[in-house]
Amino acid sequence: MGVLLGSQTETVGMTAPPRETYEPGELERKWRTRWDEQGRYEADPQDDEDSTFITVPYPYPSGGMHIGHVRTFTVPDVYARYRRLQGDNVLFPLGWHVTGTPIVGAVERLKEGEAEQLSVLQDTYNVPKDELEQLETPMGYARYFIENHYKKGFKQLGLSVDWRREFTTNDERYSKFITWQYETLRERGLLEKGLNPVNYCTNEQQPVTTHDLLEGEDAEFQEFTLVKFETEIDGRDVVAPMATLRPETVRGVTNAYVNPDAEYVLADVDGETWFASSEAVEKFELQAREVEVRETIDPAEIIGERVTNPVTGDEVLVLPADFVDADNATGVVMSVPAHSPDDYVALREAKADDERMREYGIDPDDVAAIDPIPILKIDGYGEIPARDAVQSAGIESSDDPQLEDVTADLYQDEFHSGELLDSYGEFAGERIEDVRERFRDHYRDAGLFDLLYEFTEEVVCRCGGDVEVAQEDTWFLRYSDEEWSQKAHDAVAQLEAIPESTAEQYDHTIDWLEEWPCIRNYGLGTRLPWDEDFVIEPLSDSTIYMSYYTIAHRLQDVPPEEMDRAFFDTLFYGADGDEAPDGVEVDIEEPNETALELREEWDYWYPVDFRCSGNDLIQNHLTFYLFHHAELFDPEDWPQGITVMGMGLLEGKKMSSSKGHVVLPGEAIEEYGADTVRFFLLNSSEPWQDFDWRADQVATTRDQLERFWSRAQDVIDTDVPDGARDELQHIDRWLLSKLQATIREATESMDRFETRSASQAAFYQFDEHLTWYRRRTDTDRPGAKWALREVLRTRLGLLAPFVPFMANELHEQLEGEPVEDAAWPEPDPAFESTRTEVEERLVADVVDDIADIADVTDTDPETIRLYVAADWKQTVFEEVVETGPDVGAVMGEVMQHESLREKGDAVNDLAQEMVSVVRERDDATLRAMGEIDEQSVYEAARSFLAREFDATVEVYAEDGDPHDPGGKAGQAEPFRPAVHIE
Repeated sequence: MGVLLGSQTETVGMTAPPRETYEPGELERKWRTRWDEQGRYEADPQDDEDSTFITVPYPYPSGGMHIGHVRTFTVPDVYARYRRLQGDNVLFPLGWHVTGTPIVGAVERLKEGEAEQLSVLQDTYNVPKDELEQLETPMGYARYFIENHYKKGFKQLGLSVDWRREFTTNDERYSKFITWQYETLRERGLLEKGLNPVNYCTNEQQPVTTHDLLEGEDAEFQEFTLVKFETEIDGRDVVAPMATLRPETVRGVTNAYVNPDAEYVLADVDGETWFASSEAVEKFELQAREVEVRETIDPAEIIGERVTNPVTGDEVLVLPADFVDADNATGVVMSVPAHSPDDYVALREAKADDERMREYGIDPDDVAAIDPIPILKIDGYGEIPARDAVQSAGIESSDDPQLEDVTADLYQDEFHSGELLDSYGEFAGERIEDVRERFRDHYRDAGLFDLLYEFTEEVVCRCGGDVEVAQEDTWFLRYSDEEWSQKAHDAVAQLEAIPESTAEQYDHTIDWLEEWPCIRNYGLGTRLPWDEDFVIEPLSDSTIYMSYYTIAHRLQDVPPEEMDRAFFDTLFYGADGDEAPDGVEVDIEEPNETALELREEWDYWYPVDFRCSGNDLIQNHLTFYLFHHAELFDPEDWPQGITVMGMGLLEGKKMSSSKGHVVLPGEAIEEYGADTVRFFLLNSSEPWQDFDWRADQVATTRDQLERFWSRAQDVIDTDVPDGARDELQHIDRWLLSKLQATIREATESMDRFETRSASQAAFYQFDEHLTWYRRRTDTDRPGAKWALREVLRTRLGLLAPFVPFMANELHEQLEGEPVEDAAWPEPDPAFESTRTEVEERLVADVVDDIADIADVTDTDPETIRLYVAADWKQTVFEEVVETGPDVGAVMGEVMQHESLREKGDAVNDLAQEMVSVVRERDDATLRAMGEIDEQSVYEAARSFLAREFDATVEVYAEDGDPHDPGGKAGQAEPFRPAVHIE
């Protein structure tokens, strides 16, 4: 019988013995039950083992889990299993994040019978109608999805989690821990109360964070400058504020626009009467201004009037414009046609629309008289840069899609290279990028400018409400504090960031982070200790909870009232508080004995060796994680590594629970098996790259695993005779050498979290070696049987982190124990042989050459003649290796040989060829090549070559008076014999 583990299915022999079929559902249930009964992944401190602590963000159970979540939690599991096989004592815990309002909002939408919410629950997440009532309280809702989706799914996937340590962030004991954290930060001056811009849900009427958003998660605050133009309406002095991101262009304003169909009001704003859209006035109110709406104003009352530029004193005409968005900024827009291509085009169109101007009582001649006013000079453009940009792009109307790009390009050019004209007085001659902020502040101090915050895009809360920028008097974390920021930078400096490029992103985030509002008006979570009207928000209570995992299971026996400030000070800083970070004084009057006991376990597991998380969390959660650890713990307890992960697609499109475009893990596992789901997700891309779940590719992965199972059964069912190892042949040793290289490659890849590289090497790439091995030899030989058994045993170890159910089962069948009780494979130097691999590479290369020649000449070979390069050619190769890949230097050495000088150009040509050969190979390979008797390699492979091509094979030395009817011998080069086919 053929004993094969390659990528093709064929069995040689009579009748195969009965074997176990691959039934993933049954197999996986068996191992899940065994792991549960054994408490297999319950990790306790062990003095004789190194510890590894791995964490992943605890899930937020506001809905069910989909396949996009699965990889997030499987990546750390793969690494945890790898470290256990390496001999480490591994802690991989999970808890549940319920803080905030998304769950509360979901419950409210459910209770209100919202159709979309009911559809998501029943149609996407398959919640039975008769169980919906269980979801009508926030914790009932959370518990349903924890138990029926996340935890069930994690167990189906075989995640090696220590479930004794689970908790929710609404638990009383966890709140005691968060209370300690925030009291400590406040005492250290890192919490303050003050006015700051925040994301504000107009529906919930409270601040929200990125995690609360349905749309606009990447939106940023933009600080608009309000230029306070002045006018008169009904005899009253009125300010018409116009928003801009380019305040220095105020001297170039030629006119203004309002939307005649929008709603505008007059409102008292901080003691002045302002004219703005009704939407803008709502924003003013949110941004800590004193606002009182006086009356609604027909925009026609201001269209056709003139407003006064506060900087120049010029009066400019107000024109009607449908393009003005009343919900954007103030709904009143200033126009700078010399430096804004879209303003230039809009003015051109206004000049061409006499009829509309007359409709609003505007003399078309007044519009025609408006000319662009230049404010700066810039190389590459004329006096009116916007006109040049529009004409160069051939833009004819404001509908041209090029207009947006042309405008953005000019803005960039002017920002970096534009120099203000003499009319700017003290600011004249300065570049925009150097002067903008000073110019803005100068006129803000003078009371002529003001400010307004806006988002860069539309932002929507998970509750469905619009989110605006508000200024709130709130408690915030002082991430801008210089000392704290420096500690965070220090934490990045000692961090192993995977991929390495992300280290810069952490540093960048630290540099731009300002104050972070850390409280909300309501929701689940921990109350602010000194003001229980507020709740600490989700991103702020999830920064050091990894330390809570270390003792969570033991805290269940500690009365909550005992968990005061001294309890956690003792736990983290020791009996006397003398193990607190440098510069931090902790006064412990009487150490808590329970906390001292728990400290031993915390100290055993800490720090976190690796945290695995989404790359989108670098800009908040992951950087906060570094900030808080850097402040609250000593450097030796700071995070050691962070691996980030990409996003998931489904059939090439973004997954969406609300649209039902998701795959539920339970359904995928039912159809393909957990090992297939894991293997596809970990093998299709590296963790930090995006993956795309495609059903046809997943099905193919399932088939490949089944074939692996089938061939493993062949090996398991084959008896290996005693002493078989002593009968290994060259090809067996080649396969075993390749196996050692695979172990090294997989190990190095796993150390770097390169799950795709590791699994590709152990599975697909090694299958290619086995396919070649099968072609080369009779697998019924005793040596081959032993080699294939060794290969299977080793590969099961390498694949165990990825396909733990299959690997444990097959290893137990093969060796009598699950692979988890074995060790991660180590390379065996006895089987590592570069020379053996080089020799076999020569055989494979000559097979390819023969096949190519036969294909090109359309020949069915009867006789194949191989000619090995003459000794002088080998001498040239040896000189290149000795001298280095420099043709000139090589020729200088070669020409010392009298016999080679006679060959002239032939030597020079060959030297150039050999330089290319040497450059492509490492030193070990070159040494092996120098030791090989090339002719003997082909002689030993003659029977294989004859069988492969069904032809007679003859091997000759070029300089050994060969039979050479085709005149090919002279074409031979070292390690590339000449080939003649007859």
